[in-house]
Amino acid sequence: MKFTISKLAFLDGLKKVASVVSTKATLPILSNVKIEAANDQLRFMATDLDVCITGSVPANILRPGEITLPAKKLVSIISELPDAEVQVEVNDNHQASVHCGRSHFKLNGLPADEFPTCPSFDDAIVYQVEQNTLRDCIRRTEYAISTDTTRYVLNGISMAFRQGKVTLVATDGRRLALAESVLDTPAEQELDAILPTKAVAELRRLLEEVGNVTIRFTRNQVAFEIKETLLISKLIDGNYPNYRQVIPNDCRESTELPCGELLETVRRVSLLSDKSTTITLNFRENELELVSSAEIGEARESMAINYTGTPLSISFNPDFFMAPLKTMSADTIITLNLIDEMSPGVLKIGEEFLYVLMPMRNPN
Repeated sequence: MKFTISKLAFLDGLKKVASVVSTKATLPILSNVKIEAANDQLRFMATDLDVCITGSVPANILRPGEITLPAKKLVSIISELPDAEVQVEVNDNHQASVHCGRSHFKLNGLPADEFPTCPSFDDAIVYQVEQNTLRDCIRRTEYAISTDTTRYVLNGISMAFRQGKVTLVATDGRRLALAESVLDTPAEQELDAILPTKAVAELRRLLEEVGNVTIRFTRNQVAFEIKETLLISKLIDGNYPNYRQVIPNDCRESTELPCGELLETVRRVSLLSDKSTTITLNFRENELELVSSAEIGEARESMAINYTGTPLSISFNPDFFMAPLKTMSADTIITLNLIDEMSPGVLKIGEEFLYVLMPMRNPN
């Protein structure tokens, strides 16, 4: 195998796939990236057996062939090369020679025929979703994914195609984030699946502002096709909890709040907080006072708001309260629905986003 390619194109192709490579691979070849040279293209493939990514970039193929090379080491080498043409030649002993300017590296690889193959999706259920829509839904929910490995069905995002909508949900038992968007979904193609955390992170990284992503589901696999890149992942086997039953159906008080100002105020007031500290929201007529206290001191700040309800105080984990606010633009107006100081609070943006947060007992 022999080819030449620009340093930037080579690096771009490698980086799109190399992030799935595990640093603790049980099989040596899983630490490698597979490179195929043919038809004026380099095709890359990397997998950890749960997630697989393939992609391609244009190249000048002088002699077709294939090889697997250590992914992280190859990325490091190409990253440090000068911005010029790179020539790679592989001999019969699976050793790659990399030339660029005055730089010359030799890297030992493994045969490509030993590399795992990705599954096919011949009989899959297929959806088309706008990339920016899916990216926004992921960004607004992924922070609520549980890290508790004993509740494995919560170690990912629930993705549902039902009633003309695509709905993404994540929860860790203390908070729940839901984002959805209108999508023309035939009744016979309604589907529920759970995407694992790693696949969610890789998908968010690959999604762009414009264009569609083609999604294919089989019983236990999902594939996302984004231009020249294909992301394949196993699905989490299990039933996601009935999250609808934990969403309060009514509220006693409701108020609209400016996202940017609220986030900045919470961030300042929580500067003195630690892991055990809460932030308390005191609602009074046309005023929201935020208070945080710890052993080293106290922080207090007020916001002018349009509130005419009954005075009410409720405490939250400040990091959990800020998490959804960080995913929104500063000019977003959010609605906060409250029942009492012991019931969950609900942050909403119309019908497209909902965040349920359990209150905390104020230690003071």
